Amino acid sequence: MSFSAQAVPHFSLFTCEQCEVVHFASLEILRRTGVQVDHPRALALLKETDAVITDGSLVRFPAALVEWALAGAPSRVALCKRGSSEVAIRMEGREVAFGTGSACPNYLDPRTGQHRPFTEADVVACVRLVEALPELGFCMSMGLSSDLDPRAPYRDEFALMLENTTKPLVFTLGSRSENEAIVAMAAAAAGGTDNLRLNPTLVGYSQPTTPLLHGEDSTDKLIFMAEAGLPIVHQSSPMMGGAAPMSMAAALALGNAELLSGLVIHQLVRRGAPFVYGCGLHHMDMRTTISVYGAPEFDLARVAVAEMARYYNLPNYGYAGPTDSCVVDEQAASDATSSILVALLSGQHLVHDIGYIEAGMTESPEMIVLCADIIGRLRHFTAGMKLDREAFALDLIHEVGPGGSYLTTEHTLQHFRDFWQPALYSRQRMNDWVKRGSKRLGDRLREKTIALMERARTPELPANVLAEIEYIRRQS
Repeated sequence: MSFSAQAVPHFSLFTCEQCEVVHFASLEILRRTGVQVDHPRALALLKETDAVITDGSLVRFPAALVEWALAGAPSRVALCKRGSSEVAIRMEGREVAFGTGSACPNYLDPRTGQHRPFTEADVVACVRLVEALPELGFCMSMGLSSDLDPRAPYRDEFALMLENTTKPLVFTLGSRSENEAIVAMAAAAAGGTDNLRLNPTLVGYSQPTTPLLHGEDSTDKLIFMAEAGLPIVHQSSPMMGGAAPMSMAAALALGNAELLSGLVIHQLVRRGAPFVYGCGLHHMDMRTTISVYGAPEFDLARVAVAEMARYYNLPNYGYAGPTDSCVVDEQAASDATSSILVALLSGQHLVHDIGYIEAGMTESPEMIVLCADIIGRLRHFTAGMKLDREAFALDLIHEVGPGGSYLTTEHTLQHFRDFWQPALYSRQRMNDWVKRGSKRLGDRLREKTIALMERARTPELPANVLAEIEYIRRQS
């Protein structure tokens, strides 16, 4: 009798031929319609290629140029822990890492229930919460702090993240001077710019403008990260019904065209620089004009994006955990569970927006903790079932025989911890539940969140590194 080691659930949307159809549609957009590039250096680089430039900045791309860019971008990105060469996240295969989002103006305070503007202290508290949750692999700033320097908020938020977590960071790119300061701070913690490039601890995040516009500001960010040899997500965000046609296929082809043309510029700056594929397909709810997160189309779009990235052999950036609900309630739990399961089954690599409520306008620490528990649960599901000799336990079955018990066997002792144990969900009978205060999940969630936030700590950076980070902040 032969044994197979592991059986895991599989999930797919496109065949290879269907990915090719999407690719060809994007190539047709780039050949026929083109993209507008409002950046002098990018235009100068494109003029040295076979791209056709008309009207000063309208660029049309031959297929060979796009395929040249795809061939040069690395197929794998590894992110390291702060100040270490130890790999924390492998963006390869079907490895999935979850993290938070960025730039929410509002904060839902778990202690008071107050919905209010984000502050610097809230960012620190949330970053330390991410550090304390093993289910989360990376961190974004979560909030747009109302009390930080408005001239360079991304620089200051990055410093707060760097000082309060050892996990890899995804940061929002700002002005050129902010970006230079951010990379300098990361290099100080990494032991120099060469160490940072070889052991990257950060990924930059920027966006072109849909439809089909590479503006000066966003293109400058793309070029900066390529020059530094550091990974960037240059994510298109087609809003179906607004900046893109009300069709998932059309929006995917449009966003893909923006990504591919951005990749050409990126690879012209520095061949082989790491590029992360990301496309934020959303649709507009025509009743409310809200960009929808909690919808089957949102989840389906994430699968399509992951499959196109896999077709191109590029690491990818995804979404999971957000909700349109304004509070952490049953709707929020339903939305989060659906999107987290989809992320795991479709093999999205770098999955952000854990903790988002109110369609990305508010960050909730309670939502972060709830999502962490959901992630733990669903990782057990997607890990599948062992089918090896130990798992079948045929000798044990023969030994115990008909009518026997497995409760006291060595096999049970060795393997009962293999099964998921919830941190938040209740498995009590009614009498025990009442004796323990009749606490609903929301009550237990709030208590756990506050307890984690109160005891969360991060290993401190060396004093000389902290001094250098502070010096960079003051000089920029």
